[in-house]
Amino acid sequence: MNDILNKIKEYETIIIHRHVRPDPDAYGSQLGLKYILEEAFPEKNIYAVGQSEPSLEFIGELDNIEDEVYENALVIICDTANEPRIDDNRFKLGKELIKIDHHPPVDSYGDINYVNTEASSTSEIIYDLNQEWNLNQSEINTKASRVLYLGIVGDTGRFLFDNTTPHTMEVAASLMTKEFNRNEMLNQLSEREPKLLHFQGYILQNFNYDGNGFCYIKITKDILGKFDILPNEASLFVNAVADIKGVKAWVFAVDEGKEIRCRIRSKGIKINHIAAKYNGGGHPNASGASVYSWEEFDELARDIKSEI
Repeated sequence: MNDILNKIKEYETIIIHRHVRPDPDAYGSQLGLKYILEEAFPEKNIYAVGQSEPSLEFIGELDNIEDEVYENALVIICDTANEPRIDDNRFKLGKELIKIDHHPPVDSYGDINYVNTEASSTSEIIYDLNQEWNLNQSEINTKASRVLYLGIVGDTGRFLFDNTTPHTMEVAASLMTKEFNRNEMLNQLSEREPKLLHFQGYILQNFNYDGNGFCYIKITKDILGKFDILPNEASLFVNAVADIKGVKAWVFAVDEGKEIRCRIRSKGIKINHIAAKYNGGGHPNASGASVYSWEEFDELARDIKSEI
């Protein structure tokens, strides 16, 4: 923790990245760190970059910067387990690189790596870092509290997932003391366009369950076209089948053109080593993988069934 703070103090320019296909924790940890550092070091140039996700733009705005800004800059990557998943390859243009994450450390790509797999989210880690650093007398401003709270809510499934610890609840309680409209934010987080609800109906009518704990959903390009939705919109429903009685693991597979993106979830069964076998990784019970044909997807499905 202190090594990270010393590097932050050393640099005039700090650029914060996160992973592709951002979720609330990616946004929350990235922007939360930015807002904390902006208040503590108003003389520094601090940016948060990456491809915007339309459904999450309400969380906060990202910065557009030129390549030259990376010269002699410190780059910090939040919530990203392995280097290929970092959004915006310009992170390589910085002088030094720091990784802050809560996923199992399969790729220690940073000059400094801080990974806490016991944390519910990287947003929780950013809160803990601020407490340790005591930059703002341990008080996180409302702007940062709002996005960190959203990041924690997102990665814990509104505190329903088993990564929710007593410490997670303590952090959330502290963030909730700030004056921001939690109900409005949570409504925005769950709002869906009408066409997406029709798509959800398709999922509930067309999932495949083997009766022995394994379920899968295949979303082909023609299905995306039928409902006029994008792959990232389809992925919002990865947990649509989580409530099936007896289900132990499931795969939500979406044909994104160049690859078939497979989001793997489980209840009490470790699946991240299987995801790693198929060009992915993640948490023991929530991982992602990529296959390049439906035949390869069938191999992935067989591996998961064997694990069950």
